[in-house]
Amino acid sequence: MTDLTTLLEVGGPLAALGGGAAYARDKHPALYWSAVGGPISTARLLSSYGSVMEACGLTVTPSRLRVLAVKATTRREVRPVPPRRGIIRPTSTGLRIRLRLAPGQEPADVAASAERLRHAWGVHAVYVTTVKPGVVELRLVGFDVLRQVRMPRKTGGGFLRVPVALREDATPFVRDYRTVPHQLTLGATLSGKSMYLRHLVTGLAPQPVALVGIDCKRGVELAPFAARLSALATDPAQAAELLPVLIKEMEDRYDLIKARQGITPDTPDEEITSDIWGLPEKERPVPVVLFVDEVAELFLVATKKDEERRDEMVTQLIRLAQLGRAAGIYLEVCGQRFGAELGKGATMLRAQLTGRVCHRVNDEASAKMALGDIAPEAVGAACAIAPERPGLAVAGDTSGGWSRIRTPYLSLGHAAEICRESAHLAPELPALKPFRPDVPVRPVETPTTSAVQPHPVTD
Repeated sequence: MTDLTTLLEVGGPLAALGGGAAYARDKHPALYWSAVGGPISTARLLSSYGSVMEACGLTVTPSRLRVLAVKATTRREVRPVPPRRGIIRPTSTGLRIRLRLAPGQEPADVAASAERLRHAWGVHAVYVTTVKPGVVELRLVGFDVLRQVRMPRKTGGGFLRVPVALREDATPFVRDYRTVPHQLTLGATLSGKSMYLRHLVTGLAPQPVALVGIDCKRGVELAPFAARLSALATDPAQAAELLPVLIKEMEDRYDLIKARQGITPDTPDEEITSDIWGLPEKERPVPVVLFVDEVAELFLVATKKDEERRDEMVTQLIRLAQLGRAAGIYLEVCGQRFGAELGKGATMLRAQLTGRVCHRVNDEASAKMALGDIAPEAVGAACAIAPERPGLAVAGDTSGGWSRIRTPYLSLGHAAEICRESAHLAPELPALKPFRPDVPVRPVETPTTSAVQPHPVTD
């Protein structure tokens, strides 16, 4: 009886501790990693580093000088040499460690063994990046950071830089318009595409940038942000009137660049290599970001007259994509479906959109249209996105790199409130004034007198 009582006294706290750890691992993975997972993985790494590197084929034959020194001082066996390990740096999501490669090794050798290292050290994923020649950094992620998205404190935002999502390696995904001027974003209904668009608008709202929207769903996606928009078109007819104004604005900015640099007026726009960022700050026009939601609505036609209007709008979008960057005009094209069957100019427009973000789509053809020409291996990853994870997407660009990202939740009301608070920052562009959306005045809430007066609650 005494032994049973002692066992119960000891086992009870242990069971509670184990249950608490399991609960934290499921509901609060970051807390579990900091308290339990991180120290365990660090101990595994330190105790098995040499043997794991040897098993992964990441060791080399030691130099003759090392062999002679070992034989002269000890009698132990001379083992292969692993990459020199740096200091282990713990983070809130994992571990970071730098390796100095041995002679004859390359970063691809370490990247090929990332899956083996993940299992050997008991972490969720291992990512390899090159720091400088001969030095790579291993980023060990302790848990699935895309299950509960928490953006890091340092996101790397700035002017025309919007931290919009979290990568699977726990680094922020920053939409940089200066580096990637135009982007195509695809996603089916309830895939998280609208959430991605909200983060872009709210990230640009506090900046000195003109925001222009084309939302052919009668404005239901962009109308809540009307207080911050400089122009908004809610159907193809209004878009057909707005796009020529943007083309004229782009041409005026090219004339400004020509006049400043002394270029002759008859020089074609395509031969001008400079942009508005070379102008003095006082003369520099504000950047313009054009959001096109449901781009397929601009391609669909019902009559011959609509077909002529469609061809004009597509041509104007292509011109903005080809020449807009130097004039400070950037495109954010969104839609549920995008393919060559939309009509003439679809593939040409896509070719000008450097960035690609593909959420869950309803068919493989849309994923191929978004990612097939830049990263064919990313098409399978986009088609494997489950409906239970809205906001999950595959992001890539024309450099061939791609990664999984997920956008954190942002309510429509909170996003609209940010735009209302930033309404005074909307720049005045006379050409866009006729398209400025009407912002309804918020009613003033008057306090109502209740028949029963509240009483203070006391202890």
